[in-house]
Amino acid sequence: MLMVARQACVGRIALAAMMFGAVAGSAHAQNATSNEKAFPTRSITLIVPFPAGGPSDAVARAVSQSMAMDLGQSIVVENIGGAGGTIGLAKFIKSPPDGYTIAFGTVGTHVANVALYKKLPYDPISDFDAIGPVGAAPVILVARSTLPVADLAEFVTYARANIAKMTFGSAGVGSISHLSCITLLSSLKLNLTHVPYRGVAPAMNDLIGGHTDFMCDQSTTSLPQIAGGAIKAIAVLSAQKLPQLPNVATAASAGYSDINIRSWNALFLPRGVPDEARARLAKALRFALSDRNLREQMAAVGVDLPDPDKAGPAEVTALIEKGIRNDVPVLRARGEQLD
Repeated sequence: MLMVARQACVGRIALAAMMFGAVAGSAHAQNATSNEKAFPTRSITLIVPFPAGGPSDAVARAVSQSMAMDLGQSIVVENIGGAGGTIGLAKFIKSPPDGYTIAFGTVGTHVANVALYKKLPYDPISDFDAIGPVGAAPVILVARSTLPVADLAEFVTYARANIAKMTFGSAGVGSISHLSCITLLSSLKLNLTHVPYRGVAPAMNDLIGGHTDFMCDQSTTSLPQIAGGAIKAIAVLSAQKLPQLPNVATAASAGYSDINIRSWNALFLPRGVPDEARARLAKALRFALSDRNLREQMAAVGVDLPDPDKAGPAEVTALIEKGIRNDVPVLRARGEQLD
């Protein structure tokens, strides 16, 4: 069951990544200027601080393979999961600042973890140099197929009547799915039991099996399961409706105007990377974000890629600062802080 869920969740994006990888290092590299040829001269490692097969991993692989086309060198993904992404990023910030190691970060790693970990092994701003934002995905409130609710109003009524026994799953403490549900429940003034898993796939499996009641999941992994009838969509937690779910209302339209939850992802360098390497990687990211095929593949699973001309370090810093200002107090109020 795990393999079926994982394949269904990321198959379309994985196929895109394979297509991009097959042509990486082609004619574009031959047309690079003499200055660009100085970097890179070998493959680059991309640390994804989550298990393989989840939504972050799928997006990271697709975008990095498109970047490799522009760089003329391969980008090798290294998954280092655990502890809400802190293990992978703690290793990353100690890597040589030469541009040959980059990292994939999220609203979970750079915002939620600030509240959830007493001793976070990195500073989300001072230990990183952002390359640029990668994309954002809407979050959907999804439930087991047998949960007797059809919309957000019915969900709230049912939850209040069953507050002692309702449970929600997540990809782990500090994950986007965890942050999203905590934010939602805070707005709804509900305190329900959290069941953390080691990744999206096992959490989704248990939701499908009816072992948990609901999740707040990114469209990347939830849309295939909704389409197949394995789970049901209750509400879109982002401001805009999803074309793929025309009959599912947003939380805002259901009367909860303060609920607007979207995941975001970005690429980072450790502090101190030379300007030449930083500029070259930023150029490759803009190339990827301009790729029509990649944009179509991402749009099919609800992922919005940013405008290439508005995808710089300043945008990432603004996302982090806004998240720390608005979301961290909500998480701390829940009292789910870890060692």
